[in-house]
Parts: sequence; structure tokens; C-alpha cells
Amino acid sequence: MNVLYVYAHQEPKSFNGSMKDTALEAFEERGDSVKVSDLYAMNFDPVLDENDFKNRKYTDVFNPFLEQLHANKTDSFAPDIKAEMDKINWADMLIFQFPVYFTGFPAIMKGWIDRVFSPGFAFNPLTQSAYETGLLKGKKAMLVTTAGADEDWYSKGGMHGDIHELFKSITHCTLEFTGLEVLPTHVVYGASSLSEDDAKKEIERYRELILSL
Repeated sequence: MNVLYVYAHQEPKSFNGSMKDTALEAFEERGDSVKVSDLYAMNFDPVLDENDFKNRKYTDVFNPFLEQLHANKTDSFAPDIKAEMDKINWADMLIFQFPVYFTGFPAIMKGWIDRVFSPGFAFNPLTQSAYETGLLKGKKAMLVTTAGADEDWYSKGGMHGDIHELFKSITHCTLEFTGLEVLPTHVVYGASSLSEDDAKKEIERYRELILSL
């Protein structure tokens, strides 16, 4: 299996960093091939703007949607976007690992989606290429996330509500929208207050999940 691991955390020595390193070791143990997009380490630019396009179609008014369609037709995306698209084309599975920021992606990962999951590449409403006919159909995806709050905060009736319902804008309206088959989300709750022993247990739980894929 070819795996693209899209990772968003600033500190390599963090708990998230340990989870990512554990996953990469487990994939190696399985015999899989992995490419990592470590967004902070790459200093990935999350802003979709005119610089994304080497050959603008419309220069008087900037319309990102139309420019993305044009860039897909003419292979004229900026090199950093094209590199990420090439990784996706190569991959059988995409894993997105991130800490929960206000019940969603960190901005840098949302920006990766905005710039890379472009119309004409991941979906195309003009040809009704979405969901069952999304352009990434045949690939799988999984969210791996750490939440600072305890599980009861992210449960039905909890202070925040069911985290899986909160993530539907990602799992359904983003990933499934592009045709990806979405696997169950892996969540580590209370990550900011884990004891050393509990952190080790969570790392092992994640390792076992990767080995079972």
C-alpha cells in the first residue's frame, strides 16, 4: 500500500510527533511505502491566491475556482501544489494527523485542502464528479487526531458534542465529497494531560491500529 501521511504539528518532540513516528515505523513493518507531508516543517503556505497559478486564464478579476479548473487543464499549478497532487495520485491511502483546533483542522491543514483538493483534480461540480463519482474514488482516507478535552466533552450531550458529528464537515463534506472511502476516525482524548503510562498505551493503541489496516 502507498500511504500519504499529511501531518500538522509544530513540535517534533510532541506527543503528536511520537504518534507520527510510531505510525511510520508500523507502516515500514507492514512493508508499505509512505510519503510524508509535514506541513509545518515544509513551511507550507496555506493561502490560496494568485501565486498558485503559473498561467492565469483571467487576469482582470481573480476567481480561484475558475483558475483551478484552468490550471488542472493546462498543468499550470505552482510547484508546491503540483508536488502534493503527485503524492495523492501515487497514494492508495491518505492519513491526516492533527490536533483539534476549534473542532476542526489547524489552519495550515485546511489551507492544504483548499489549495490541493482543487476542482478538476479532487472533484468537479461542472461534470457532477463528487461523492460516488468524486475524482479521488478508489482511495481511502483516515483522520487521526488529538483532543485536549476529555472524551465526555466530545460525546453526545457533552459540552462540545459528538466529535464524529463535528467532524462531518471534514469526513463527509470534504473527504467523501472527493470520492474517498473514509475509515473511522482515531481520536486520543485528553492528550494534554496524559500520564506517561497512558501516553505509552495510546501510542501502542495507535501502532496496533496501523498494523491492522
